[in-house]
Amino acid sequence: MRSRERESERRRGPVKQQRQVEAQRTDAVPTENTHRGKIALYCKDLEERAHLTLQIEEELTGVLSLEQEIGVDRVFSVPQPPTITHQSPKDFIIDPRENIVIHCDAKGKPHPSFSWTRNGTHFDIDQDPKATMRPHSGTLVVDISGEKVESYEGVYQCTARNEHGTAVSNNIVIRQSRSPLWSKERNEPIIVQEGVSLVLQCRPPAGLPPPIIFWMNINFQRLPQSSRVSQALNGDLYFSNVLKEDSRNDYICYARFPHTQTIQQKQPITVTVLNLDAINETVAALYNETDFLSDGSAEERRPTFLIPSGSSSSKMVLRGQVLELECIAEGLPTPEVSWSKVSGEFPAKRTSFLHFQKTLRIVDVSEADAGEYRCTARNRLASVHHTIRVTVKAAPYWISTPRNLVLAPRERGNLICRASGTPKPTITWAMNGIPIENSPKDPSRKVEGDTIIFEEVQTGSSAVYQCHASNEYGYLLSNAFVNVLSETPRVLTPANKVYQVIRNSRALLDCSSFGSPIPKITWFKDSRSSTLDGDPYVLHENGTLEIHVAQALNSGKYTCVARNSLGISENHVYLEVKEPTRILKQPEYKVVQRNRNVVFECKVKHDPSLIPTMTWVKDNGELPDDERFVVDSDSLTITDVSENDAGTYTCIMVTTLDQDSASAELTVVEQPDPPTDLELTDQKPRSVQLTWIPGDEHNSPIHMFVIQYADSLHHHGHWHNLTVVPGIKTTAHLKLSPYVHYTFRVLALNAVGLSNPSLPSRVYKTNPSAPDENPSGVEGFGTEHDNLVISWKPMSGHQANGPGLHYKVMWRQKDVDKEWTSVTVANVSKFMVSGTPTFTPYEVQVQAINDYGIGPEPAVVTGHSGEDLPMQAPDTVQVLVLNSSLAEVHWEPVPPKTVRGRLKGYKVYYWRERSLHKHNPHHVEQQVLTFSGNKSHGMLPGLQPYSLYLFNVRVFNGKGEGPASSNQQFETPEGVPGRPSFLRITNPNLDSLTLEWGPPYDRNGRLTGYTLKYQTVNISDVLGPVEELALPANETSVTLLNLKYSTRYKFYFNAKTGQGAGPVVTEEAATIMDEAMAARQVDIATQGWFIGLMCAIALLILVLLIICFIQRNKGGKYPVKEKEDAHTDPEFQPMKEDDCTFGEYSDTEDHKPLKGSRTPSNGTVHRDNSDDSLVDYGGDGGDGQFNEDGSFIGQYSGKSSARDTAGGHESSEAPSPVNTSAMNSFV
Repeated sequence: MRSRERESERRRGPVKQQRQVEAQRTDAVPTENTHRGKIALYCKDLEERAHLTLQIEEELTGVLSLEQEIGVDRVFSVPQPPTITHQSPKDFIIDPRENIVIHCDAKGKPHPSFSWTRNGTHFDIDQDPKATMRPHSGTLVVDISGEKVESYEGVYQCTARNEHGTAVSNNIVIRQSRSPLWSKERNEPIIVQEGVSLVLQCRPPAGLPPPIIFWMNINFQRLPQSSRVSQALNGDLYFSNVLKEDSRNDYICYARFPHTQTIQQKQPITVTVLNLDAINETVAALYNETDFLSDGSAEERRPTFLIPSGSSSSKMVLRGQVLELECIAEGLPTPEVSWSKVSGEFPAKRTSFLHFQKTLRIVDVSEADAGEYRCTARNRLASVHHTIRVTVKAAPYWISTPRNLVLAPRERGNLICRASGTPKPTITWAMNGIPIENSPKDPSRKVEGDTIIFEEVQTGSSAVYQCHASNEYGYLLSNAFVNVLSETPRVLTPANKVYQVIRNSRALLDCSSFGSPIPKITWFKDSRSSTLDGDPYVLHENGTLEIHVAQALNSGKYTCVARNSLGISENHVYLEVKEPTRILKQPEYKVVQRNRNVVFECKVKHDPSLIPTMTWVKDNGELPDDERFVVDSDSLTITDVSENDAGTYTCIMVTTLDQDSASAELTVVEQPDPPTDLELTDQKPRSVQLTWIPGDEHNSPIHMFVIQYADSLHHHGHWHNLTVVPGIKTTAHLKLSPYVHYTFRVLALNAVGLSNPSLPSRVYKTNPSAPDENPSGVEGFGTEHDNLVISWKPMSGHQANGPGLHYKVMWRQKDVDKEWTSVTVANVSKFMVSGTPTFTPYEVQVQAINDYGIGPEPAVVTGHSGEDLPMQAPDTVQVLVLNSSLAEVHWEPVPPKTVRGRLKGYKVYYWRERSLHKHNPHHVEQQVLTFSGNKSHGMLPGLQPYSLYLFNVRVFNGKGEGPASSNQQFETPEGVPGRPSFLRITNPNLDSLTLEWGPPYDRNGRLTGYTLKYQTVNISDVLGPVEELALPANETSVTLLNLKYSTRYKFYFNAKTGQGAGPVVTEEAATIMDEAMAARQVDIATQGWFIGLMCAIALLILVLLIICFIQRNKGGKYPVKEKEDAHTDPEFQPMKEDDCTFGEYSDTEDHKPLKGSRTPSNGTVHRDNSDDSLVDYGGDGGDGQFNEDGSFIGQYSGKSSARDTAGGHESSEAPSPVNTSAMNSFV
């Protein structure tokens, strides 16, 4: 016996869909299921990854679907009680214009038959010509054409039975939909005072289902609603207070009946809203009274609730339904409504507030939503509260429904039926549609409340059991069969199925099976060495084998085996683990200018066995059908980009198993559009405010606006920059000049560039006035020693501030004249004053004047009249020689009066007169150094050593140079010499080289000698030890003896004076090679004659080998002496035919033969092995033996014993054919 727990509900296992979308990181999750009664089949939706679990009875009886799923040859037939698979809802509202169709489908083996009851009695379909049942189904179809639908209303129940049991459907209540007409009524006009509350009642006709209410006007336009005017849940229209504009004659309530799609309307309602003055006039006209009501507007009032009434109320709602609580208040001003829960919080995800906070809505109500809810209406005068006590009841709902049992004979099991509700529901059982207490007794069955216990079931006790759960708010009905079977195991999963998964994802290998008793499932991989259980494998109770994280090593053949006490069945499946698809290089964010090209890259890696598909989308939609979009294998190119191309581009790489995607945004930028709508405001004589509207910035923020102007009075058509303002501003306060006809325009600047100019503004003219400024750049200077030139920068037209611009030029000698001398000029920019003393300071002014007045007081500028050449040369000129290339010159500054101008400085002219060495040529190159006027000495750098120099000093001003001082001379001392003029290596011999050189061009003193250093340089450029040789100054060559032949040398040579050694000159040269040695070093192997000779020798040896082999194979024993006597060809006398060796060979060392091939000094060659298997010299074994037919017998010894000599010939080695490899090595 199995335990009771084994008979209880089992966990559903993972199902068998394997194509998992790795990029979405969604996997199938194992679910609970029974081994005997369930087959887990995978839903094909890769995104939802939902689990579709089918009952095993569908596999047993749904033959057509099963043939498609697992093949015709795997379908088997076992008995099964009926199971209801489809039925109409309990409350079934039908359209009276259509036939009545009540669904009832069931399965079973054999296929069940169907019958119906109506209102608790049998409904004889055969006796009703309007009623039929669909073939192979219990679905009832009633043709109601020409019939009253009311006659078919009632409670229907379907019964499906076969020889193994009876299943019943729910009680199905059939009612026809109704949309009755509105009752005729006359709506009297409503006249109300402004500010009071108002309720317009709808009162629609009762329909089935209830209608949807809404208010519209006569033009079918919905009436606007607000916190003041809103529709209640019952359809009435509530006004918290009415306003004058609420007056209208077409308040119409409409009712839409959704089942029949018809709309009914109420008669229009007329509402007239009057204020107090209008009411007084109306009353006075009727009653000849005045001041019937007090004057003024409607009085404010505290809030009160229109609905619900009172301070509290209660409401009951069923679990799972929608709770709607409503509070509508009136008052003036309009009250605001708020909600709170007295004992708790609102369920955030299920709560909403409708109709301007007047309705609280909670969906999917649970018991936790019971409690007190408070609505508060508040205006500025007061607040009012209403409390609603909510109770939650519950129609029965399932905790667990009974599940079908497939049991083997003598097994045990349980049917458990658990339901809850408020109040607690009553549980009753029936068997095959008959209350269980009225059913035949069965000793193996025991009912204990919500559980039926089966013990030791027997064949033939199959049946369908019904569980009823009911309370005052509803009922539940569930069928579950008990099927007693004896079946051998059968694996339902298709054979040789291939599962493909992505590496690191989960793999699920299905082994759906059926059998009674329940088969036990075991798995094997490749060989059946051990069962698969434990990490990384998980075996689920439904037989599915799970690998949490599949790797490449998990690929292979898997075998599942199902066995029970009646037999065994097995199946093979295959797992292939693929590499994931990954985007290696993602597209990047791009900012591109319009009309340019852009490229998005998307480089992907995927499993080579999977076929990838690259797709590009824009903003989650298809790419535009435009030839500008070019899709390559790993990129997207967009040419001639436009603004419409901006957006998010995503590359999606999809294979049959997974996908990966990456996105990047494209921003298209360009220069901004020009500003528009230029306006001039706040107009003043010297300023104006300019405003504009920016143009489209085209995805690049505007940094600044450039404001330009044109002056049509002075420079027509020329635009000038006036100012710039930040890009966040659209106004500018502009300062203006008088007497200018302004036209403005604005340009916008972003990161791309400047926009086109805006359209010009209107012309803005400023009035003329006296000048605001004087000319700039005023200077006073002389061009001759007796004049003064006064110059200035001319003023522009808009600087003139008016017509008739001219200049007043004024001057006076500084510190001498008190009065100004002046002259007025126009259209010029300078004026010259003649007859001035030389280089005298003057004060000058230039003032602007126009027809409207003079400019401000001009600034005083000091200038000087013209300069003349200096009159005196510097005195006390001296020189100090610091070293062979540097000297310092000193002088006395000249008196300032003798300069006759602005002192610019002193110039020292110096030149090399000659070298102090007799060999150097005479040359003169004059040089000039300039020193500032505050200097009285200066350095003369870069002098030539051992030379005679001359120099003089002159003062200079702005006019030119004064007279030169008398020439002075100095000598520079010796310095180090320059590099030798040349170094040559001549007459190379085996062990000597000759060096020749020329003295330096720049001796810089008396040469004292030369230094020669040299060292060897090998082929790897490694330097050897340095040798040094001192040479006299009068030598120009030297021969180095005892050098190494064929050796390269590097030489270092320089000259010396008393001050030291000069720079080095280097050369390289090599001694020559001995001709005989050179001849010996020629590669003989590369000479043509040698190659020909070697080929001839090789051919000759081959011929001799063939002859030797033929002779040896003639049979018998061949002593060496006989063979020597038999073959004495003089031409080949040096050749021993018996052993194929050259010349005479004498073994002088104990007659030991040579091993291997060698080349002795006399040119003879010995061979020790052969190409034709006669290669074993073995050891000391005696002569080789042959049969008479020449065949080989015994061992062929490579060493022979000493033999007697005959005819002066000594004994020789045993013969051996020549080895080809040895021949090759010789050649």
